[in-house]
Amino acid sequence: MMCKLRTQWFWILLILLILSVPALAQPGDVVYIIPIEGNIDPALASFVERIYDEAEEADAARVILEIDTYGGYIDAAILINERALRSSVPTTSFVTKKAISAGALITLSGEKIFMAPGTTIGAAEPRLGDQKADEKVVSMWSQKLRAAAETYGRDGNIAAAMADADIEIEGLKAKGKLLTLTQQQALELKMADFSAANRQEVLNLSNLSDSRVVVAEAISAENLARWVTNPYISPILLTIGFAGIILELLTVGWGVSGLLGLTSLGLYFGGHFIAGFTGWESILLFIIGIILMLVEIFVVPGFGIAGVAGLGAMIFSIILTATSLEQAIISLIIALLGTVVLVVISFKYMRTRRLWNRLILGTRQEKSEGYVAPEENLSELLGAQGISLTPLRPSGTAEINGKRIDVVTEGGFIPRDTEVQVVQVEGTRVVVRMSR
Repeated sequence: MMCKLRTQWFWILLILLILSVPALAQPGDVVYIIPIEGNIDPALASFVERIYDEAEEADAARVILEIDTYGGYIDAAILINERALRSSVPTTSFVTKKAISAGALITLSGEKIFMAPGTTIGAAEPRLGDQKADEKVVSMWSQKLRAAAETYGRDGNIAAAMADADIEIEGLKAKGKLLTLTQQQALELKMADFSAANRQEVLNLSNLSDSRVVVAEAISAENLARWVTNPYISPILLTIGFAGIILELLTVGWGVSGLLGLTSLGLYFGGHFIAGFTGWESILLFIIGIILMLVEIFVVPGFGIAGVAGLGAMIFSIILTATSLEQAIISLIIALLGTVVLVVISFKYMRTRRLWNRLILGTRQEKSEGYVAPEENLSELLGAQGISLTPLRPSGTAEINGKRIDVVTEGGFIPRDTEVQVVQVEGTRVVVRMSR
């Protein structure tokens, strides 16, 4: 009897223990929200890649892309589009304000597309600076939009017309114009599926109102990378970097300018590295360039092979690191001009090292100190004969008409105690050659 009673208590306690354990998360309980805001760049693409990986590991029910952007780099948008399409977790796109340019492709990555009232999508023509991209880029990009739309049964021609002004759609878009759709137009043309005012409506219409929502946030490194790679910030960092290093080499101080310079360059290269624009090779190349420039300044003064190679290595490393060749050129020009201005201003208020005196003649001969311009007329020496008192390499001293005269040759070397003849006189400049 006691044995039977103990068995009953065992099963009761086991059932109570099981009931007291919190239910394990079931597949599909989690929805990941990924904000697609601001400039579309590789740093954002890396962030999206990381969140999709997390969503797949969590066996999430869905990823929702909340989109508000004027666009950005098309290669970054393509990376986001491809990551969404190959994910095992289905994607929903929710345009909260606007999905312009590269944002249009990201929006079309969604299996379902929601748009808030008053939102727009389109105007996706690829551009290089202020100019339209060449035909090859336009063709590639418009077809990418077409393919993304057709993946989920949407009209590919409408999507392509957002990027290619040559596409004409009767009653909707004239040739030579780019297509941008309002929320109402997108719904009527079935380029969007639902209207939703906010995230909760998207969840309700997707039968996910009871799901746990995880709003993805970028880590500090990702935020830093997006800030550094901004086309307005990069030239400033390069300017501070170059100016700081130059001022550290040429002015007397305790290292503030050098520290700022190295920090700025570290941010520039580090941010682009994190964003995926570059690898270790460009950073190593820049360091080699700095070393060669230092060798040129301190070891073999002049401007020879080391200096040219160092300058070339630094420029090439910046081109490799930049988001595009155009951005690299713009950044280099701004950095060069900014560096010159900062260095010139700094030299008016900062004490320079002796090294600067080796590069620039800074000595001034003031009249108050007894320096006066010679007034002697030497034109009567033209054609006169004399003898070199010192070697002429090409300048030196010669005795002409019984006077010691500072002379120069026409470019060649004349040994000491050699007969010379004056062939040209320009003010106080007397040019001689060996007598024949």
